[in-house]
Amino acid sequence: MIDLYYWPTPNGWKISIALEEMELPYRLVPVNIGRGEQFRPDFLAKSPNNRMPAIVDSSPADGGPPLSVFESGAILLYLAEKSGKFLPKDVRGRSEVSEWLMWQMAGVGPMLGQAHHFRQYAPEPMPYAIERYTKETNRLYGVLDRRLEGREYVAGNYSIADMACWPWLVLHKAQGQTIDSFLNVKRWLECVGARPAVQKGFALGAELRQAGMDEEAKKILFGQTAASTAPSA
Repeated sequence: MIDLYYWPTPNGWKISIALEEMELPYRLVPVNIGRGEQFRPDFLAKSPNNRMPAIVDSSPADGGPPLSVFESGAILLYLAEKSGKFLPKDVRGRSEVSEWLMWQMAGVGPMLGQAHHFRQYAPEPMPYAIERYTKETNRLYGVLDRRLEGREYVAGNYSIADMACWPWLVLHKAQGQTIDSFLNVKRWLECVGARPAVQKGFALGAELRQAGMDEEAKKILFGQTAASTAPSA
């Protein structure tokens, strides 16, 4: 059994989608990031970066004690290796999937996340930041649109690279993007989104977000420092 420490966000959806696609048994453990549960010492022991998702696998392949993994990209690699699915075994195919997984981790997540922040959550409009991150988001959409020309999926067959990218790009409206400007991405979003496991993973815990982003959550989520996130704080 795998315990999934989760909140319904793009990074959380990556893992709920992967677990559904790989048909691995799991148990949902909500981590309310709007109420600071990611800073609790018991969670910090599993995810030193104070971020969800994280997993704890009670039956790792080495037969040892439960194994915890944090960072969504590392979790996707771990689950793909555990299940033997959605990560090619040949060196070229594996390298291709890894490239696009790292592209999502290094570019798509951080830049689209900043676009979300400055367009939706900043306490006051900051035109330079909005323009900067909306344009960089647009550039990244262009990279993926060119990549998907003549391809059904990001890296050959459907893989963890698609699972990593889809939850971020499905929120294109919040990022200030016109999806009809990226027809290959639009087609890919629809194709991946039609998969039953994606729909189930995307819907996981939807009721958890009903409270929305209130002022308390903004204070908790934004502007943390080393001191404020220390276990003794």
